[in-house]
Amino acid sequence: MTTPHHPIAIVGGGLGGLTLARVLHVNGIEAAVFDLDASPAARTQGGMLDIHDDSGQPALRAAGLYEEFRALVHPGGESTRVLDKSGAVLVDDPDDGTGGRPEVDRGQLRDLLLGSLPEGTVRWGAKVTGARPLDGGRHEVTLADGTSFTTDLLIGADGAWSRLRPLLSDAKPAYVGISFVEVDLPDADVRHPVSAEVVGGGMMMALGAGKGFLAHRETDGSLHIYVALAVPEDAFDGVDFTDTEAGKAYTLEHFADWDKSLRALLADADGPLTPRHIHALPIGHRWERVPGVTLLGDAAHVMSPFAGVGANLAMLDGAELGEALAAHPGDTEAALAAYEAKLFPRSEESAAESAANGVLMFGEDAPQGMLDFFASMG
Repeated sequence: MTTPHHPIAIVGGGLGGLTLARVLHVNGIEAAVFDLDASPAARTQGGMLDIHDDSGQPALRAAGLYEEFRALVHPGGESTRVLDKSGAVLVDDPDDGTGGRPEVDRGQLRDLLLGSLPEGTVRWGAKVTGARPLDGGRHEVTLADGTSFTTDLLIGADGAWSRLRPLLSDAKPAYVGISFVEVDLPDADVRHPVSAEVVGGGMMMALGAGKGFLAHRETDGSLHIYVALAVPEDAFDGVDFTDTEAGKAYTLEHFADWDKSLRALLADADGPLTPRHIHALPIGHRWERVPGVTLLGDAAHVMSPFAGVGANLAMLDGAELGEALAAHPGDTEAALAAYEAKLFPRSEESAAESAANGVLMFGEDAPQGMLDFFASMG
C-alpha cells in the first residue's frame, strides 16, 4: 500500500492546532489535522478562558472569526475577586464591559474553530506514537493503529507531553510544586447559593500560604473550582480520589482553619474529584532550527497557568505560523525561522511571568502579593 502524504500535517486538534489550520485555510493553504480523540465530543474541553486583546483576539481576527467570537462572550465573566482565608473580600473588580480579556467557554470556542474548517480537515482517532526524519526535511509519522503517513511540514500542537518535541529538544516538563484538585458545583445559584455569592460573576481567588481556591463561573451556571496545594509531587500517591469522600477529606485537611464558606466550595461539590499536577518546561525553552518541523502551544512552551496565557499563546502561535507560511510561499524554512524568532522571546517572557505569579499567589504572605499586583495595575 502507498503511504499517504500530506504537505502540511498538524498533530493536535486543540485551540492552537485548529487556529493554525483555520489561518492556513483563510490563506488558501490546505492542512491535515490529526487528533487522538475519537470524535469532537469524546471529552469535555475544560472551563472558561479569558481571551486577551494582545494575543487570543488578534489570532481570531487573523482567522476571520472575531465577530463570531464576540457572540460567545460571557457577560460579567471578566469580574475578579480576591479573598483571604477568612472569606473577607479584599479585591472586587466588576466586569463593566470595557476590559480587554472577555471570558468564553473553551468548548464553544473550539467548536467555532472546528466549524470553520472544511469537512475532513481533522482526522479523529489518530493517535501519533512517534515520527522520524526523512530526506529533504520530510518526516514519517506513525500512528497507534500501525499506519503511517509522510509530510513535508510537521507541526507539533500536541500538548505538554508532545510526541513530536523529541525531534527538536530533549526538554521535558517538570513539576512546579503546585497541584490542583478540580471539582464542580452545578446549577450553583439554586443548589449552592452561598458558594455562588462567594465566587461572584467571574473569577475568584481565595489565597493563603501554599494553598488556595481558584474558581470560575461557567456559562451554564455551574462553578468550576481549582483547589490549589503546594505539596510534593508524590503527595497524592496514597489518596484514592475515585473515593470522593476520601478525596475531599484529605484535601480539606489542608484548610482546617479556613472559613466554612470557602471550605464548602470543595465540601459541597457534586461529582468526581480530578487531581492534577502542574508541570512546566524550563523558562526560555527553545531549539535549533530543524528542517521541516516546529512546535506550537504547550508542546513548545507549557507553563504554569498563573498568568492565564496558555490558550492565548497557543492561538497566537497558530495564527502567526499560518501567516508566516502564507508570507513565504515555497520557502518553508524561511517561514519557520520567522515564526520561531517571535515565538521564543514571547514564550520566555510569559513563562517567567507565570512562574512569578505563582509565587505571588501562594507565597508566605499570600494574598498580599496579589493585592500588591492589583494595586500596581491600578
